[in-house]
Amino acid sequence: MNILSERLNKIKADSNEDLEKLEIELLLYGLYFWCGYDYRNYAYGALRRRIWHRVNAEKLTSITGLLEKVLHDPGCLKRLIADFSINVTEMFRDPLFFLTFRERVIPLLRTYPSIRIWHAGCATGEEVYSMAILLHEEGLYDKTKIYATDINANVLKVAKSGIFPIEKMRKFTSNYINAGGKAAFSDYYTVTNNGVKFDSKLKKNVIFAQHNLVTDRSFNEFQVILCRNVLIYFNKELQKKVHALFYDSLGMFGILGLGDKETILYTDKSDCYEDVSRGQKLYKKIN
Repeated sequence: MNILSERLNKIKADSNEDLEKLEIELLLYGLYFWCGYDYRNYAYGALRRRIWHRVNAEKLTSITGLLEKVLHDPGCLKRLIADFSINVTEMFRDPLFFLTFRERVIPLLRTYPSIRIWHAGCATGEEVYSMAILLHEEGLYDKTKIYATDINANVLKVAKSGIFPIEKMRKFTSNYINAGGKAAFSDYYTVTNNGVKFDSKLKKNVIFAQHNLVTDRSFNEFQVILCRNVLIYFNKELQKKVHALFYDSLGMFGILGLGDKETILYTDKSDCYEDVSRGQKLYKKIN
């Protein structure tokens, strides 16, 4: 009886898992074909967790119930899309990356008469302001245009404001120092009633805009593309598509910067790049 019971429980569990996968597939197709958001090739585990979070937050009992509400309630759709956005970031995140960029990439950028940098998936903009500070300190900001894009319009509003919580400044300051900062970090911001506001001069050459890595095409040629800790949320098929987009968007000898858990190795574009720093995931396009 115990063996039979175990088998019946397994069949039931497998059936429930299959039903869940079907519901998630229907939700993702609904988001794409009705709402224009394509999450069909995002990593399944991460999507599943975010979907169930929204199901519970909306006080629903099923993913199918969430699909029905998303299709008829714009507010619910907005909340779900926010759940799908990856917004974990900080100023000078992974300081050694920025230090390596300063030491190995800046000398290359000095050879260009003008510089275009694309921060793809910029979230709330902390790394964009970090790069603006770094370029300012290296005397390159005035000849640089930074394109900061994200799929989420709400996080772009935060990025445009340049206002961040004051309680994060200790961590940000430590990162800045470890990234080779050349001034007092507090010189770049003022304290306000709403938090810390970074100097508006840091965004004078920044263009914030919505861009969907899944569906949108290349929109310029760049000397640097930074997309850090975004690709880990995509499946292999979508990673391949985005790598092709970045390749098409980079000028010859342009620099691609990825997150610490990402790599150009084992992709069909790996032969098109050489290492600037394999440890810090900086690569130069060579063909």
